[in-house]
Amino acid sequence: MYFVGIDISKFKHDCAIIDELGDTVTPSRSFPNDREGFSHFKALLDSLEGEKKIGLESTGHYGQNLKQFLESNGFTFMEFNPLLVSRFVRSKSLRNTKTDSIDALSIAHYVMTVEYKPYPSSFYHLDKLKSLTRFRNSLVRQRSRQLVELTNVLDKLFPEFKPFFKDKFSVTALYILAHYQTPERIANMNARSYEALRKLSRGRFTLSNFIQLKALAKNTVGTQSDYLLDQMNILLELYSQLDSKVDELDAQIKECVRGIDPPCLSIPGVGELSAAMILSEFGDFSKFQNPSKMLAFAGLEPGYFQSGQSEYTGHMVKHGSSRLRYALMNCCLPLISNEPVFAAYYAKKRSEGKPHRVALTHVAKKLLRVIYTLQTKNIRYDPTMIH
Repeated sequence: MYFVGIDISKFKHDCAIIDELGDTVTPSRSFPNDREGFSHFKALLDSLEGEKKIGLESTGHYGQNLKQFLESNGFTFMEFNPLLVSRFVRSKSLRNTKTDSIDALSIAHYVMTVEYKPYPSSFYHLDKLKSLTRFRNSLVRQRSRQLVELTNVLDKLFPEFKPFFKDKFSVTALYILAHYQTPERIANMNARSYEALRKLSRGRFTLSNFIQLKALAKNTVGTQSDYLLDQMNILLELYSQLDSKVDELDAQIKECVRGIDPPCLSIPGVGELSAAMILSEFGDFSKFQNPSKMLAFAGLEPGYFQSGQSEYTGHMVKHGSSRLRYALMNCCLPLISNEPVFAAYYAKKRSEGKPHRVALTHVAKKLLRVIYTLQTKNIRYDPTMIH
C-alpha cells in the first residue's frame, strides 16, 4: 500500500509517496498543472503495484482539474482541511520549515494516520453546484448594490417615490421608473397607465395609490436634472441585466439539483436553491462524524465557557459558513408553514419564552440534524422519524 501526498498550487503541484512503513518511495517532485503534467503523474502512480491512497489539501479551485483527472482515471482521493495538516506537522516537529516538497511529504504521512474516506464520485456535481451558487450570490450582491445606488439618485430626483412604496423596489415601482422615469411624466400618467399598473400588480396597486403617486410627483421637491436621469437609467439597465442573469443561474442550479435528487429535497420547505447551497457547502456528508460537527461547520452551535467550577453555554459562535447559516435559516419559515412537526417544535420554543429569531435558530438546528440523517442514510423524509 502506498500513501500519496499532493501539495496543490496555481501553476504546479508537488507530490510525495511513502509506503506502509513510512519510508519514502518517491522523493517529492513537481508536475505542471496541465495535461502533460497530469499524464506524468498518472504514469508514476501506474508504476506502483498495490493500493494507493491519495490525499490533498482543500485549496479552493486550484485543484479542481486534477481532481477531475484523478476521478476520470479511476483513482480515489481524500481532501483535508489545511489546518488539520498544519496541526499534524506541528505535533511531529518543532522546526518551522515550510516548502512545497515538505508539505507534500507531510500530507502523505497524514494520509497514513487517518481513516481514508475517499471523496464521493459525485464531487463534480457538488463542485459545479458550489461554483454556481457562489457566483449567483455574487450577482445578487451586485444587483442589491444597484438598488442602493438607485435609492441615492432618487433621493435627489424624486425623494417621495421610495417611501411611497414603503422603501421597497417592487416590480410595480421598477416598472414605473423604467417606463415613466421623471416626476413630470409620472404626474401625467393616464387611465391606460393605471390599467397597465393594476394588471402588473394583480390588483394590489389601487386607483387610490395611483392618484396619490401622481400628486406626489406633481408636488415633488426633487431636483430635475438630465445627469440624474442618465444615472437612474444606467442603474435600471444594470439591475435588469443582473436580474436576468440571476434567473438563468437559478435555472441551471435547479436542473443540477434535480439531477442529483438529494434526499434533503424531500423535506417540505426545502427548495432547490436552498438544497443546492446546503449540499455544495457541506460537500461530502460522510466526513462529518455526527450532526454536531455539521452544526459547528455551519456556526450554529452555542459557545461553551468554563472557568473553575462554573460552566455555561452562550450565543451561537457564528464562526462557520455564513452561506450555510443563511440557507438553513431561509428554509425555516417555509418549513414551519408546511411541516406540522417543525411548526410544533417552533411553537414549543416560543412557549418557552424564546424570541422569534432564537426559535427559528432552534428549528434550523433540528433541520440540520434531519438533513444529516437523510443524506448519510440515503432515505427520504418521513415526519414520523422525528422525535
